[in-house]
Amino acid sequence: MKFTKKDTDAVNAIRFLSVDMIEKAKSGHPGLPIDAAPMAYVLWEKFMNFNPKEPRWINRDRFVLSAGHGSAMLYSLLHLNCFNLPIDELKQFRQLHSKTPGHPEYGITEGIDATTGPLGQGLGMAVGMAMAEQHLAAVVNRPGYAVFDHYTYALVGDGDLMEGVSQEAINIAGQKQLNKLIVLYDSNDISLDGPLNLSSNESAEQRFKAANWNYEKVMDGNDLNAIKAAIERAQFSDRPTLIEVKTVIGYGTPDSGTNKVHGNALGQNNIKKMREFYNWSEKPFVIPTKVKQLYEKFVAEKQKVYRQWEKMFEEFQRKYPEIYKLFEDETLNTNNISIENPEFQQPMATRSINSKIMQQVAKNNPKLWGGSADLYSSNNTHLEQSGEFNRLHPGDRNIYFGVREFGMAAAVNGITLHGNTRAFGSTFFVFSDYLKAGIRLAAIQKIPSVYIFTHDSIAVGEDGPTHEPIEQLAGLRSIPNVNVIRPADAHEVMGAWQVIGETKDQPTVLVLTRQKVSFLERASSKGVRKGAYIISAASDGIVDGVLIATGSEVALALEAQKKLMDKSYNVSVVSMPSVNAFKKQSMDYQKEILPPNVKVKCAIEMGSSYGLSTVSDTTISINEFGASGDGGKITAECGFTVENIVKKFTEKSKEVNGK
Repeated sequence: MKFTKKDTDAVNAIRFLSVDMIEKAKSGHPGLPIDAAPMAYVLWEKFMNFNPKEPRWINRDRFVLSAGHGSAMLYSLLHLNCFNLPIDELKQFRQLHSKTPGHPEYGITEGIDATTGPLGQGLGMAVGMAMAEQHLAAVVNRPGYAVFDHYTYALVGDGDLMEGVSQEAINIAGQKQLNKLIVLYDSNDISLDGPLNLSSNESAEQRFKAANWNYEKVMDGNDLNAIKAAIERAQFSDRPTLIEVKTVIGYGTPDSGTNKVHGNALGQNNIKKMREFYNWSEKPFVIPTKVKQLYEKFVAEKQKVYRQWEKMFEEFQRKYPEIYKLFEDETLNTNNISIENPEFQQPMATRSINSKIMQQVAKNNPKLWGGSADLYSSNNTHLEQSGEFNRLHPGDRNIYFGVREFGMAAAVNGITLHGNTRAFGSTFFVFSDYLKAGIRLAAIQKIPSVYIFTHDSIAVGEDGPTHEPIEQLAGLRSIPNVNVIRPADAHEVMGAWQVIGETKDQPTVLVLTRQKVSFLERASSKGVRKGAYIISAASDGIVDGVLIATGSEVALALEAQKKLMDKSYNVSVVSMPSVNAFKKQSMDYQKEILPPNVKVKCAIEMGSSYGLSTVSDTTISINEFGASGDGGKITAECGFTVENIVKKFTEKSKEVNGK
């Protein structure tokens, strides 16, 4: 089938809707929508399966516009393909509270599969989506019932491929042979500052082939037939495919081929010349009737595909009711977690406790899977009952991400966005810095990704300051909509997983020790849900103060409480595994845990004083980097001893109470 003038007009409708949006807003990025419209048209109308009336259809083809600054093109595609995005919303492009924000936002606009804009992360999330499809197809599908059988497509630009996370994502995809991942590369050789050769001269072909990708090239970005042929070949590849499409940025505008059309509205004069170039006579935001009818025809054909799948899926559910039931949503059944086994009552690192609890959760929840950034042996997050997820065993649940923390985070977010499973990634806590942007994007998207970090403090010891977290707790707690949990013992690790199991709208960061901690008889799994609770109450009468602690320091606070009692100080101990969750509780509850009339509130945490300073008036903390040596000696030198806690508390008490 050859393309005709109807198709050319349909492509130009994408271009001009995009330009009209940007011009009305006097803000946006017209370059990509103009030059990438042909490849987007071919992909969306000739290949992608979706149903605008069921935008969350589980077997739709996923599309990630990794070059999120080209959002106007994506909104044009959604409007033309009859999604719930009327023309009035297009006219509100980049305006407050519109459904057409400056960069695509998951959950704001129907049909958006991922929030993009931070370059490179979209490609990483697309890798995760492709992993999810491959995994779900293996564990859910049955002969004759292809419940999960879709492609994941991404559109990237030069900027995406310059970001370091792109290489991590490329390597993960190539090693896993994600053959249903197809990436279109808008190769226009221009970035924001000017020609690409100012900063890059690499060969995309050599780079992707070296990472075990299939590579295709289209020399003319306006050649619809060549684009179609390349995608057809990609669908039959046994590896992920990059299709490099050579384009001219802002094609058909007076400043085409330059960075002037990258990130600025064109202006009325340039738009007039562009209309002349394309022989486009329609007024702004007006689509010719024949073009509308063509898109409606495409949508009707896609809905036929959906109805065929729907019929098959109904039969599948009748024949295999228990299989899909396991994957209907992303919540986890954590009712059967138990720490009754005597082994939990022995001194044990919370990373080891977490490992044992994860085995229980995984046994009851086939949807739980994930991996580590080459630290399985240290993070203890390997799921013992399963093998390695790979091309030969896609149904297995342990993902070897390699030393690619950021790529791991992006892929975990992509898996989570895909739906129907719950994914986790793990590494050392100090290396959370490498993937913080991924956690932030999960928080913005309100998705329940799980990040597990071990080796949580200066108690790491001999590895020294490069491996000893100081500011990480405070930094991650400061990200809106992230629940950071640092449990003190087995009770609280169990409580953390109970919270994770029911969480739907925010990522969870689980921070665990390498050093052993004691089993705390009075610790509470339920207390984790509220973020803080009184683990050891003061005696009746006037309360002189509160010791607030997290993680391994809770046991230290309990010992200090005894010494203070001997000195006639009546204090309570509060375990605060989640500062974020505690601050969401009612003011009545917060006052119950931390009474306003109690003048001495001393926080104890092996991290920056920014960590708990918002809930205390004095801290025993660390505001400098650690050191290399025995962990116990380092913690003692930094003041994490019963004697120092007692000293600091009594000094503060005398200061404010004269006692």
